[in-house]
Amino acid sequence: MSKLICVVGLGYVGLSNAILLSQRNNVVAIDTNENRIALVNQRKSPIQDIEISSYLKEHNLNLTATANWKKAYSQSEIIIIATPTDYDEEKNYFNTSSVESVIEDILSVNSKALIVIKSTIPVGFVNKIKKVFNTENIIFSPEFLREGKALYDNLYPSRIIVGEKSERAREFANLLLEGAVKKDVEILLTNSNEAEAIKLFANTYLALRVSFFNELDTYAELKNLDTKQIIEGISLDPRIGNYYNNPSFGYGGYCLPKDTKQLLANYKDVPNDIITAIVNANSTRKKFIVDQILSKNPKVVGVYRLIMKHGSDNFRYSAIHTIISLLQKSGIKVVIYEPTLNLNIFNDCPVEHNLITFKSNSDLVLTNRMDDDLLDIAEKIYTRDIFNNN
Repeated sequence: MSKLICVVGLGYVGLSNAILLSQRNNVVAIDTNENRIALVNQRKSPIQDIEISSYLKEHNLNLTATANWKKAYSQSEIIIIATPTDYDEEKNYFNTSSVESVIEDILSVNSKALIVIKSTIPVGFVNKIKKVFNTENIIFSPEFLREGKALYDNLYPSRIIVGEKSERAREFANLLLEGAVKKDVEILLTNSNEAEAIKLFANTYLALRVSFFNELDTYAELKNLDTKQIIEGISLDPRIGNYYNNPSFGYGGYCLPKDTKQLLANYKDVPNDIITAIVNANSTRKKFIVDQILSKNPKVVGVYRLIMKHGSDNFRYSAIHTIISLLQKSGIKVVIYEPTLNLNIFNDCPVEHNLITFKSNSDLVLTNRMDDDLLDIAEKIYTRDIFNNN
């Protein structure tokens, strides 16, 4: 039987879940951004994601976007929260105010709906927030989605996890499975705290893997060794595997930087070495990259694309930002080429919109991931992209 579902937030998590569920259910998506609302209602994607664009255009979805949250909340049986929870560096904790604000609004018009949090939250958040709002109708279901491949990862999930051992949790997991193409999917119902921990530990392990191969690459570059040969050799061990092993300027994106810091914050009074090292390793890598660039004595450094990887339009949390800042502090002029950016200045750096001029005026061009557009200036390129993949 189809459900009346509301999804709050039209970022890549919220939109991909809304599309997945609207194949078989009536879904209303809430957002404060009028442009995003209009695009979704026109069946156009507000974010770069091939599957999202395809499904909006080609599939019969029971999906409507609106800013009218009161009506949507009051009529919904299930309300999924997918609002951003950025890490607050001063408080050393996730800023969960957007999630708490939505919960407060929901309960003001509908106390019976099941509230499912998809936003990343600290360990212990659901148990705490249920007491604050005096309700048992809140559960957490972690998402494991890649930027640019969010709907694909919902259609072909690696696992479905819901943080409550109950029939309603099983029913919600089955709703996600019904919309998926892949049907042989492990469903795991856990306690609330454990589900929250699964999300943070999973992303921190991925950050560990990125950091490991980056430090391998640092060693190889300083010792004049071939990074590719070393990685290919160790990746033949099936316990290690030939995946997620391409060196970069550092881990970035919406999830890894903030989730690793939040997990470390949860480790207060808990002995650890590795978790602290994972957080610190990213800063060490970026400083090393900057030192390597400075050793080449460029006067003008061009940054080709602010995005982290192919197929993504997110550059707000890219590792390149720190590198740009460190170069500027060292007195290097930095010029940016980012075709998705409609600005002439970004972070005090001029933005060059003509690719030919950009390449000509740069002494050295940085790119986290290699692109065919740069093949004609290979002698100017500095990248640690070994395998030409993400």
